[in-house]
Amino acid sequence: ARGIITLHLCFSLNLTLIYLIFSSSTAPPTVRIIHSGHACNVEEERYTERVYTIREGETLELACLVSGHPRPQIRWTKTAGSASDRFQDSSVFNETLRITRIQRLQGGRYYCKAENGLGSPAIKSIRVDVYYLDDPIVTVHQSIGEAKEQFYYERTVFLRCMANSNPPVRYSWRRGQEFLSQGSDKGVEIYEPFFTQLQGETKILKLKNLRPQDYANYSCIASVRNVCGITNKNVLFKLSNKTASPTIKLLVEDPIVVNPGQTVTLVCVTSGGDPTPTLTWVHSADELPKKSVLNGGTLTLPAISIEEAGVYSCVASNNVGNPAKKSTTIVVRGLKKGRFWITPDPYHNDDNIQIGREVKISCQVEATPPEELLFSWLKNGRPLRSSERMVITHTDPEVQPGTTNLDIIDLKFTDFGTYTCVAVLKNGGIPEISIDVNISSTTVPPELTVPRDKSPLVVQEGDTVELQCLVSGKPKPIILWSRADKEVPMPDGGLQTESYDGALRIVNVSREMTGTYRCATSQYNGFNVKPREALVELTVQYPPAVEPLFTEIRQGLGRAFTLNCRMLRAHPSKVLKYEWKLGTRLLTIGQLDQRDETDYHVRALNREGYGEYTCEVTNEAGAGACRFLVTGRAYAPEFYYDTYSALWQNRPRVYGFKLQWTQQNPLSVDRIVAYRLGIKQTGQSRWWEQEIPMEGAIAKGELITHNLTELIKPEAYLVRLTPITRFGEGDSTDRTIRYREFQCSFEDEAVCMFTQDKRDDFDWTRHSAATRDTKYTPNTGPSSDRVGSKQGFYMYIETSRPRLEGEKARLLTPTFNVAPKSPYGTVTSSPTYCFGFYYHMYGKHIGALNAYLRQKGQSGADSSVWTLVGNQGDRWKQAKVNIHPTASFQLVLEGIRGPGIEGDIAIDDVTIEEGECKDPPHNNLRSLSPPTAHHICQFLVTLTLVFVGHQR
Repeated sequence: ARGIITLHLCFSLNLTLIYLIFSSSTAPPTVRIIHSGHACNVEEERYTERVYTIREGETLELACLVSGHPRPQIRWTKTAGSASDRFQDSSVFNETLRITRIQRLQGGRYYCKAENGLGSPAIKSIRVDVYYLDDPIVTVHQSIGEAKEQFYYERTVFLRCMANSNPPVRYSWRRGQEFLSQGSDKGVEIYEPFFTQLQGETKILKLKNLRPQDYANYSCIASVRNVCGITNKNVLFKLSNKTASPTIKLLVEDPIVVNPGQTVTLVCVTSGGDPTPTLTWVHSADELPKKSVLNGGTLTLPAISIEEAGVYSCVASNNVGNPAKKSTTIVVRGLKKGRFWITPDPYHNDDNIQIGREVKISCQVEATPPEELLFSWLKNGRPLRSSERMVITHTDPEVQPGTTNLDIIDLKFTDFGTYTCVAVLKNGGIPEISIDVNISSTTVPPELTVPRDKSPLVVQEGDTVELQCLVSGKPKPIILWSRADKEVPMPDGGLQTESYDGALRIVNVSREMTGTYRCATSQYNGFNVKPREALVELTVQYPPAVEPLFTEIRQGLGRAFTLNCRMLRAHPSKVLKYEWKLGTRLLTIGQLDQRDETDYHVRALNREGYGEYTCEVTNEAGAGACRFLVTGRAYAPEFYYDTYSALWQNRPRVYGFKLQWTQQNPLSVDRIVAYRLGIKQTGQSRWWEQEIPMEGAIAKGELITHNLTELIKPEAYLVRLTPITRFGEGDSTDRTIRYREFQCSFEDEAVCMFTQDKRDDFDWTRHSAATRDTKYTPNTGPSSDRVGSKQGFYMYIETSRPRLEGEKARLLTPTFNVAPKSPYGTVTSSPTYCFGFYYHMYGKHIGALNAYLRQKGQSGADSSVWTLVGNQGDRWKQAKVNIHPTASFQLVLEGIRGPGIEGDIAIDDVTIEEGECKDPPHNNLRSLSPPTAHHICQFLVTLTLVFVGHQR
């Protein structure tokens, strides 16, 4: 022990500090998943997996309970097939995954992963099964058959019932108030459920050759057997001689041709069907336009646009037969994309226009509807008609975008002039498109050149750059820019970019844009000749990328260390210089010739050597910097969470707490000379602090124990621990300590850290009535937990074979610590505690249930504190007994097998209360010798599992 120090704080809070040294206190992580919230059922180890069942809309709450030191990091994930959705990354202990109003798609396997750098990560999983039942739907179909050479007419009706559910649904049928079953009526057949991927489970009621009594009200009842409290759902269908599938009429033309901006109204009415069909409208492209208005079967599209054109369908459904569907097409008139091109005489290998040869002018427009497109030609503003030398032709607009050609045969000087192509829609209402094309002696095909100073281009990352291709010729065509590697996208993400002036402007250029760019002439708005091309080289310079960008290095005085800065990439990558600085003080400079890294060595750290070191690596484009913060700050201590930590005080209104921690990397910095301990009540602002001197160096993994006493019940406290070296204060660690009642109902898999005695004959079993198998013996054992829940858990001994009469199963509580009252670690007066539990001892072969007190340091047999023998009836009863431990202690619950298999014994709701038992049961109360008389207030406190100092 390092010693005992008593601190007197201003508010009379006495802190007794006891330090116990452990070696190698680190431990790899372990993990358990426990549940709370609204579980319907949890099946343990069903096909080697745990299944958590919950009703849709309830709250899922899973806690990942971990152990290990240092404190493990926790991550929750959900996996479905190959997809993995991360919920959260957190280092919060006992991290809880909470999903409010859980939906069916959120079912699946959930994983909790805990890791602390020691050994392999610990992973546990649980499958969450979300239960639900949707309203059932009845659909009706009929078949009509005629037999040849006979005069009869058969009409058979099928009623199909379907509901989405988990677990699988069970169906039943009722006609009026009469339940129908297979064979109960010769005119009725009931198909057993079958499964299809699209429809799920279903059940079909077949009414053969309809009879008058078959016209009735039919009810389909869907049930999931009340699992998770999900009640049955039913649907009613009235079958009559008027029952028929839907028919509809569209009171509109097809197609509907309108101008942009017009309001379109589509009217759909039912013309038949019983029950009355419901009407819906759907759009071929996507959802209905956002501004559309739907009123019954009338759909209104105000101010329609070209994008809203398409097929609109009215669908009528009444669950009888197949839905009825009728459609109409809305065509929104418009003209767009007017372009032209000039084609020189194709019979001569010459791209120029020459007198005496042929030249063709083509004009193209996209029109809706295409059949309304009309072209006309003008020369110098006057109408031009087709003739032997001026041949005007049109392509079929139904086949491709509307194109008109003007072929000038045997070009003459008098043919020079401006030709205008005019496109209109024959019914008007849409602005025309006109395109001017000049044919003259100066009309020449294009040529592309790149200015000398524009390739190669060298720019800095982040600049705005303009790539330039000079285009000559008349008319000047559109220029198409692309990457030389055609699969690499352009800066805007596309594979091609149009330019009307030959320039490609790139804003905020990045290093990925380095490469070769191609500019090429387009046939549009120019000559229809082989494209002219040119290439532009772009080089983007950027400053060095280095690592590490920032690193904190903790070192003690007098120690040697090395800082390393590595260059990852840069352009240009030659002539790289570096500078090492401490703060603003220059340490050294150099040049990276063949290497890609530089080191700075500190032989012996002094106080002036603390601070921020910077290594700047520079090239023409700028600098990249590695930064290192060298400090003597001690790392934060790490609280030890693997044990219950409350200490027990044999005094009213106060409690104690065992605080345990290790020091993270204690040898990295100077020796820790003290800890500053701060404590305050939660919700208060005032801190009380005390410096705790430390003698000698703290070893890695050394566990330090610190007992806080005189804490006021039931207040919670925030504790802050800060290591101190000669450099100054280090990093702090906070944790909250709480006063909580202890009552173990065995709902947690960890069973409140109860353990099985290794020296007994067999073990106690954790169980619930809901998962109890029929193989278990009847007429013995409980049918529910102590509060009457079949889903609740309890511990019991199974006395079926191979158990023999007299065999014992022993269950041990965690070890409880009694806080020392003297400097020598002994308890000066024997405190009183009330040990209580509920038991169930039902069956004609019940043996015995015993309770013992086991105390640390006391040799010999455990002390008996309570015993009961024989059948006590099929009900839970409570036992309470006063105990008076004088040292750390455990309670032992021993079940003894009786003469036969009907002898299961169960326990539940174990409690330990401070002070004497209040209102103990009249029977079977047995107490040790009474303690020194004084009044103790009854408080429930947290179970404390205490590990006393030892080497492990």
